Amino acid sequence: GDINCFEFLYYYYYRFCFKHQHLRYNPLRDSWVLVSAHRMKRPWKGQVEKQPEDNIPRHDPNNPLCPGSVRANGEVNPEYDSTFMFDNDFPALQPDAPDPGSDHHPLFQSKAARGVCKVMCFHPWSDITLPLMQPAEIRKVIDKWADLIVELGAEYTWVQRDFLHRFTSLCYSHFSLQVWASNFLPNEAALAERCQRDFLQKHGEPLLLQYARMETQAQERVVVENEHWLVVVPYWATWPFQTPLLPRRHVLRLPDLTAQERDSLASIMKRLLTKYDNLFEVSFPYSMGWHGAPTGSHLKEDMSHWQLHAHYYPPLLRSTTIRKFMVGYEMLANEQRDLTPEQAAEQLRKLGEEHYKMKKTEGDGGMEN
Repeated sequence: GDINCFEFLYYYYYRFCFKHQHLRYNPLRDSWVLVSAHRMKRPWKGQVEKQPEDNIPRHDPNNPLCPGSVRANGEVNPEYDSTFMFDNDFPALQPDAPDPGSDHHPLFQSKAARGVCKVMCFHPWSDITLPLMQPAEIRKVIDKWADLIVELGAEYTWVQRDFLHRFTSLCYSHFSLQVWASNFLPNEAALAERCQRDFLQKHGEPLLLQYARMETQAQERVVVENEHWLVVVPYWATWPFQTPLLPRRHVLRLPDLTAQERDSLASIMKRLLTKYDNLFEVSFPYSMGWHGAPTGSHLKEDMSHWQLHAHYYPPLLRSTTIRKFMVGYEMLANEQRDLTPEQAAEQLRKLGEEHYKMKKTEGDGGMEN
C-alpha cells in the first residue's frame, strides 16, 4: 500500500524486460542495443567444459617482456621488480609523421596523426595477473597510469591506457598495458565527448555521475562497490559480462584521484577481476581501458561534462570455450545480446571474492606472492 506510482512502473518495467525482447539506449554512444531475453530459454547442446589452465613459467628468458630479456630491437630489459615502461618497439603512432595535407575530395579526406606508443609491464612474473597481485602492487600500477596522464597529457590530446588480457598478439604471456598518446581524439573518445557534453547541457549534471547514483539506488545491476567506486553491468551492455568502473564523486582524470581513492580503486579492481576469474574458474580474458577528459590543449578548457571511467569488455558467454562474437546482424544492423544485464550482474554478484586458485592451494599454504 506504500508503493508509489514510480516504483510500481519501475517494478513492472523490469519484469517486462526480463521476459520480452526490447531495445535499450546507450547514452555514452548515442546508440541502441537489442536485448532478446527470451532466447536464453532455448536448449543448449554445445560444449561447456572448462579450458585447461595454461602452464605459464614465472620467468622465460625467451619472453621479450621478462626482466633481463632481449626485445626484438636488441634492447635489454632491466631486472625490474615492479612496473616497467618502455617505448613500443613497433609503434602505430610516431611523433614526427608528416602531414598528408587536407585539400582532398570530401569522400577521400585525411589529416595528420602523430603520437607515441608505450608498453607497461605490471609485474616481473609472467604467471601473475591483477587479481593475484597484492593491493599495494596494484596501487603502483594505478600511480604509474596517473603519472602517464601528467607526462603525455601535457602535449597530447588523448592518452589511452588499455590492456588485452589473453588477447595479446605476442606468442608470450605477460600482463602488460598498451599506451597510445595521440594529437587527435579517437572515434570512441569523440563520441563520448559529444554525448557527455550534450547530457550536461540538457540535464545539468554529468551523465555518469547521475548514472552511478541511480544504479546505487536500484542495486539491480551492481556487481561490487565500496566507498569510492561502483561496478555494474550497465543497463545498455553489449558484451555478456561487460562492466564499467565508476567513481562516486565527480572526477575528470586519473591524476585527480586522492590517495584514498587510489587505494580503494586497487581494492575494487582486485575484487571485480577475482569474480571474473571465479565465474568459469579460468584466467578470464577481457579488454579494458580508461576514458577520462581529453588532455593537451583541453587541460585549459571547461571539461566538467566528463566523468572518469573504465570499461571492461570480456567475451566469454557460457563457458571458457563459448564466446560471444559480433557477426551478421550485429555488424550490419544492430548490437544484440541474449543474457540481460540484470541476469549477468546477478551471476557475478553472487560469486565469492576469494580467488579459485587460492582455494586450490590452501592445503599447501596458499599461493606464493
